[in-house]
Amino acid sequence: MRPSVDVVIPVYNEEEALPVCIERLSAFLKENLGQPWRILIADNGSIDGTLAVCQELSGEYPEVEHIHLEQKGRGRALRRAWLESESDIVSYMDVDLSTGLAHFPALIHALEEGFDIAIGSRRMPGARVERSPKREFTSRCYNLLIKSLFWTRIHDAQCGFKALTRRAVQAIVPLVVNNNWFFDTELLLIAENRGFKIKEIPVEWAEDPDTRVKVLRTAWEDIKGLLRLRFGGIPHIPAPG
Repeated sequence: MRPSVDVVIPVYNEEEALPVCIERLSAFLKENLGQPWRILIADNGSIDGTLAVCQELSGEYPEVEHIHLEQKGRGRALRRAWLESESDIVSYMDVDLSTGLAHFPALIHALEEGFDIAIGSRRMPGARVERSPKREFTSRCYNLLIKSLFWTRIHDAQCGFKALTRRAVQAIVPLVVNNNWFFDTELLLIAENRGFKIKEIPVEWAEDPDTRVKVLRTAWEDIKGLLRLRFGGIPHIPAPG
């Protein structure tokens, strides 16, 4: 039997975008994913009608479930959803579906081939990206900083399009400190440093003009996280067997 897959959608105040996301994503997975799958909406502290929408969608779609966290934080939502999952593979993507869904089966296939983590990359050859000059400049600077501090081979740490084996999640996620946007980078740096196999896949990505990401605030949080890992040390975990 092929491995089961959880697709987590972390959301905060997304009552309007969520129904469109679930409709598109559910239809795509039915047509293109041969494994057993589930969509799990992780509502992290929404203060609009998102929770009510989650409940409606869970009733409308048999493959959709939801969890609610009182505190805000994308990393916090992913931590809970992934650690509580009983699926063989866990993944996540952003609610705006800014990364082309056509690339999702490739993430899952990479894990079936033996990789521990598979991530979408907007910086690898073959990627096609549409975003504002401000976001492009910030992304380039951030990834240059990561490479300067850690000599990492990862091209794009922050793309919201990732999949991990359950073994990788259980080994790495409990050691990730950050509960917000830096969660992704911290997870990948721990994984790479400790020998987990990471596959990067070039993707098509289009910036959502209604994005909730506060670029400068997020960049400052990321810089503080990088300095914490660089000078405080990357947690030690056994290399995968």
